[in-house]
Amino acid sequence: MFARTERLLLRPGWQEDAPALARAIGDEMIVRNLSRAPWPYDEAHARAFLGGWTEGNPSRFLMIQRTASAPRLIGCIGMDRMESGDVELGYWVARPYWGLGYATEAGRHMIDLARTLGIRRLVASHFTDNPASGAVLRKLGFRPTGRHPERASLGRSQTAPTIEYAREIAAPGNDGDGEDSPVAMPGLRWPDTLREDWRLAAA
Repeated sequence: MFARTERLLLRPGWQEDAPALARAIGDEMIVRNLSRAPWPYDEAHARAFLGGWTEGNPSRFLMIQRTASAPRLIGCIGMDRMESGDVELGYWVARPYWGLGYATEAGRHMIDLARTLGIRRLVASHFTDNPASGAVLRKLGFRPTGRHPERASLGRSQTAPTIEYAREIAAPGNDGDGEDSPVAMPGLRWPDTLREDWRLAAA
């Protein structure tokens, strides 16, 4: 599964992406705002992250900036099922590309994908000292829930408060006012027969 937006190619990650991924995310200002990324982040961490990608994450993508020359890996975005049963939207963008609208652009695709997958509600959160992420979420239609759970980050010395958001996703063909029903995240495998085409499309 891959998608093109106005400026991005969203595609799955492969082991050969590990060096570029490690360079893009290897910034303490990025990792401190993520709840699960290790710090310091190196290529071995990138390979471990990419290693489980194809088996159970059909809704996780690398953000590849499409350019007239070589494309650039500039971030990652995805949806993951939490222990609570909620489906959480998460993303990060490399620092040189902050403030350029890439997270919002990719986020719009993720909302469309959630609708297609039958996910009726998304949650997201950001640390209180990262208001730029809140601005992205509000542009995507998320609203604060009023909850401020403490979350850990390996880029911080201790847990820190977050601001939680949620967004209802209307099912195709209705206004989204019906009751939510739990939908399992599908277990899809990336078709190996298309991998070469995807690599060419991103290279």
